[in-house]
Amino acid sequence: MSDPSWTQVVKTVEPEQPELKRALGPGLLLLFIVGDILGTGVYALTGQVAAEVGGAAWLPFLLAFGVATLTAFSYLELVTKYPQAAGAALYTHKAFGIHFLTFIVCFVVMTSGITSASTASRAFAVNLGIGFGLPDDNLATMLVALAFIVLIMLVNLRGVTESVWLNVVLTLVELSGLLLVIFIGLWAISGGNADWSRVVAFETPEDKSILLAVSTATSLAFFAMVGFEDSVNMAEETKNPSRIFPKMMLSGLGIAAVIYVLVSITVVALVPIGELAGSETPLVTAVEAGAPGFPINDLLPFISMFAVANTALINMMMASRLLYGMAKQGVLPPFLAKVAPKRRTPWAAILFTSALAVGLIVYVSLDPQGSIVALLGGTTSLLLLIVFAVVNIAVLVLRRQPVEHEHFRTPTVLPVIGAVTCLYLVFPWTSGRPGGQYGIALALLAIGVLLWVVERIYAAAKRSRIDR
Repeated sequence: MSDPSWTQVVKTVEPEQPELKRALGPGLLLLFIVGDILGTGVYALTGQVAAEVGGAAWLPFLLAFGVATLTAFSYLELVTKYPQAAGAALYTHKAFGIHFLTFIVCFVVMTSGITSASTASRAFAVNLGIGFGLPDDNLATMLVALAFIVLIMLVNLRGVTESVWLNVVLTLVELSGLLLVIFIGLWAISGGNADWSRVVAFETPEDKSILLAVSTATSLAFFAMVGFEDSVNMAEETKNPSRIFPKMMLSGLGIAAVIYVLVSITVVALVPIGELAGSETPLVTAVEAGAPGFPINDLLPFISMFAVANTALINMMMASRLLYGMAKQGVLPPFLAKVAPKRRTPWAAILFTSALAVGLIVYVSLDPQGSIVALLGGTTSLLLLIVFAVVNIAVLVLRRQPVEHEHFRTPTVLPVIGAVTCLYLVFPWTSGRPGGQYGIALALLAIGVLLWVVERIYAAAKRSRIDR
């Protein structure tokens, strides 16, 4: 049942609060989207995808791109219709007006961003240690990760212009790493050091059919395609979002898909599937096979540092803008909507999300070899697929709420197909996901439910004091 206090836009922000600075033009927005998608996933997932489907590892990446694109069309209609921060949570709030559902969607999206950023921060610390030959000490790694997340917080507080330009630099570095793999692979292939027959060979686990194996691999590959949705939380800092978002989002997805397919084809053509599936660094293995003696072991840790740094920066930007946007709409406590008058950044939301990230880094560091670290990527993908299904449904519901300005409109059939395919990759009997991902997801949702109950009790107590 809907809660009237949540179905309206409640004015909780003081009139004198400044607006966010609109600093993103088409170029910066495109690099933001590409940089967010080209995160740490492709550096580690190619081998796991190949373990499920064999040499046809490019197919799950292509299918993941298709699923992501369907949902991207729904996001494009909604972000041009409601060019505000908060993304999926805002759309859920406007479409359904259900307190519990809005809160949970907001919590899940925020958690996925903070979890991804926290994991990336630890990966940054590990790669820093490898790159400089530091001792493998868990406490030292945790302290470096904490220092890194504080640095990300300071950049975020400094301003969106500085944050986005740093994203440009990091995006170009991580893109160079992937292009390096592609070019070395093409050079080796031109010399006859490749086996093209592997690229079209399906090799599935004995306990899975081809359909289930492809579904499992697509679920893994989908984690590498997420990130485009973070950009909608930057809508209030984008110049003319209704005009530039459609082209930039679809272009960013297309660029990422081409790079992923080329990387997966190159890697599979150079490395036998058995060796590739057992490698935690499949891109390094491929380059070593294609260009023996190339100093990739010395270079890749630093490229990986930039890649995961970009992931952390963008996800922390997204999480803070999401909280700011929902607080501005009256869905979360109003103090989270505070904006720094000089820098015009949502400082309260940035501090809050950074504190959560610090806590998560400490928690993960308690057992760095535990299964929770290995399952975080799959769990993030699982939670976001649920959110994407809700967004695809919300775009159809919100067709009954027209707005005065022109906006992008997706063909009706696309969100329908998008919702079905997202749910297909969620259920265990169709996606082939391991049970551990559902356990972590349920634990996170339980925390969300607990926070929702606490917030409702607080709100009821506040109304009771006012009535007196």
